[in-house]
Amino acid sequence: HVFGKTSCVLSLHRYGFRSLRRTTGGRKGSTGWTGQDTNGVSLRRSKRGWMWNQFFLLEEYTGSDQQYVGKLHSDSDRGDGSVKYVLTGEGAGTLFKIDEKSGDIHATKRLDREEKAYYILHAKAVNRFTNQALEGESEFIIKIHDINDNEPRFTKDLYMARVPEMSDIGTSVIQVTATDADDATYGNSAKVVYSILEGQPYFSVDPETGLIKTALPGMDREVKENYQVVIQAKDMAGQMGGLSGTTTVSISLSDVNDNPPRFTKTLYEFRVPESTELGSAVGVIRAMDADIGENAEMDYRIISTDGPGMFDITTNKSKQQGIVMLRKPLDFEKKRQYSLRVQVENVHINPRFFSMGPFKDEATIKIIVEDVDEPPVFERASYVMEVKEDAPRNTVIGSVSASDPDDKNSLVRYSIDRRTDMDRVFNVHAGNGSVFILRELDREEYAWHNISIIATEFNNPRQSSRVPVYVRVLDINDNAPTFATNYETFVCENAKANQRIQTVSATDPDEPLGGHRFFFSLAQEAAGKANFSVRDNKDNTAWILTRRNNYNSLQKSIYHVPVVISDGEFPMQSSTNTLTIRVCTCDREGNMKLCNAEALTARAGLSTGAMVAILLCIIILLMIVVLFAALRRQRKKEPLIISKEDVRDNVVSYNDEGGGEEDTQAFDIGTLRNPEAIEESKQRRDIVPETFYPPIRRPVLPPAQDNNGDVRDFINQRLQDNDSDPTAPPYDSLATYAYEGNGSIAESLSSLESVTTEGDQDYNYLSEWGPRFKKLADMYGGDNSDRDS
Repeated sequence: HVFGKTSCVLSLHRYGFRSLRRTTGGRKGSTGWTGQDTNGVSLRRSKRGWMWNQFFLLEEYTGSDQQYVGKLHSDSDRGDGSVKYVLTGEGAGTLFKIDEKSGDIHATKRLDREEKAYYILHAKAVNRFTNQALEGESEFIIKIHDINDNEPRFTKDLYMARVPEMSDIGTSVIQVTATDADDATYGNSAKVVYSILEGQPYFSVDPETGLIKTALPGMDREVKENYQVVIQAKDMAGQMGGLSGTTTVSISLSDVNDNPPRFTKTLYEFRVPESTELGSAVGVIRAMDADIGENAEMDYRIISTDGPGMFDITTNKSKQQGIVMLRKPLDFEKKRQYSLRVQVENVHINPRFFSMGPFKDEATIKIIVEDVDEPPVFERASYVMEVKEDAPRNTVIGSVSASDPDDKNSLVRYSIDRRTDMDRVFNVHAGNGSVFILRELDREEYAWHNISIIATEFNNPRQSSRVPVYVRVLDINDNAPTFATNYETFVCENAKANQRIQTVSATDPDEPLGGHRFFFSLAQEAAGKANFSVRDNKDNTAWILTRRNNYNSLQKSIYHVPVVISDGEFPMQSSTNTLTIRVCTCDREGNMKLCNAEALTARAGLSTGAMVAILLCIIILLMIVVLFAALRRQRKKEPLIISKEDVRDNVVSYNDEGGGEEDTQAFDIGTLRNPEAIEESKQRRDIVPETFYPPIRRPVLPPAQDNNGDVRDFINQRLQDNDSDPTAPPYDSLATYAYEGNGSIAESLSSLESVTTEGDQDYNYLSEWGPRFKKLADMYGGDNSDRDS
């Protein structure tokens, strides 16, 4: 392309020019453009000395040489090399290079229109030596011509679609879309046509829109549910040489209710024990439906049966099963077999497929009742019996009856559940079920008794049943009426005759059928000298009236009025109730002001016996306190003997044998021989002396010729003194003398020397002391010959 003073036409609408023409004039090398604007005003613009058209370049150039773009040339270029061409803008120096001398432009790399469709560059001519611009800078565009180098691409690699089964031909399924990156405005490179490669003859595709439709009627999901359809998109309008892309469409047939439910069998048979509990499942049936989801939902029902109300059928929605339930008890002895006619039907029926029905089915269920050993059955669910409270023992108040429902008809034995009759008030005859009482009844204590009677098979005690029995105790008039409460009645000293001072009523634990009717009267023994009267009001109350004027509390402060109350039942019961009336000082209005002490005590409810009991309790408490204090005082007495070396009376503590007569360190034997040497007022040292019991003085016996006799008398005297001393402890009733020594006049008291005189001793008396001394008698009570051997 050589640009100079050649004519060319440019699209300059953006400058507001409607028509252009070229003119030549002015200085050399310049051109100009003239024209009019939209308002008719003449315009003139000077033209550059050089210009050119847009350049076009093919994309994806595969030649070995650099692709030639075009040539720049200025009229100022004389060919002497003084003109230098400069290129700037997008890709200048990298993608596009210019020959500074010749102005030739080349593309250095392969270009892709899909990456960039055009490039904007600027060119100018300058003096090589002075670098001055010979022409003003101008802008030009290099456009990339498109070639078909991109195949169509679908928006998804895999499409998922659903269409109802049994759809009509032409039912839309899904629309697929493919795009081509080539230029849609240039040729057919981007014009895409759709076709189906796999999936015929079931589906078809619109070549222009890519809409997939059903192409075959009556496609059944139960036969085939999933289809794989391959769609091709090809550019160049589908012509030879065009590029193509493919995608896969997974099409599933959705279910419709086009299949009725069907039972797998026409007859179902179940065996049920007669002891089956109510509400239990007897059997399960199921019909099959080729549909799925809500189209397979079904409902079961009984349409006929020879046992109305005996059975019911419910539908298990999760498993689509029919569950036969027991509604009434079974009895093998009454009916051994039942027959049911059941029906199953779809819940959701599509009217479009009525012709494929009916959408229901029927079957027969046979239920066989099996015999089991049942417990006895009472004739009634409960029994109510009545008995009068005065009935004697062993009175029969009623009977119960139970029988074995089985064919063998076993005998039944009756008994009472003692957990319901802990007091053993009732009993039942084991054979005939008669109920009788074992003890007297009292309606006022228990008006009803609830017991349970057990019936047990005689041949099989494990089979038993029980029935509640309610026993009502009927009332008889066996209680006398009494005052309804404890009345606190007083009469004023200034009371007038026939003045009402109290209204009394009565109560009776009996319950007559017609209600209570009480009669009040004054006791006969008090009628002659009565100070008060009783008036029956005929409404189960009575008034206590005064019979004289003025009462003196100093003369008599309390009156006891005996009131007889009787009932109107048979046999009539009556009782005498004492009304205590106190005489009090009152004001003019009759309000009590003061009563005497005796009356106040009586009002408080403390009788003389009660006061005596209180005083006795106080005295006993005082005695307990005194005794406790005495015991504590006794414990505080401290013994005088502190160490084991101290002497208790005449007891000497020693740890070795004495030395005979010469040993006088421990004890002086002369004391035993001369009783006169004993201190007359010598006190015990193991307790604190008390002055309550002075020591007993006994006359000193004259010395005897026999020294041993003196010792014996001395010991006896001391023994008597200790026995008569009330302050001496029990262990001090015997005095022990621990003196030892060879040659002693008192001789040895030890048993160590007993072996020397054992032969002279007779121990046969030990055998007479009982079994406790048998061991000792065997050791010492044998014959001499035994001991010698």
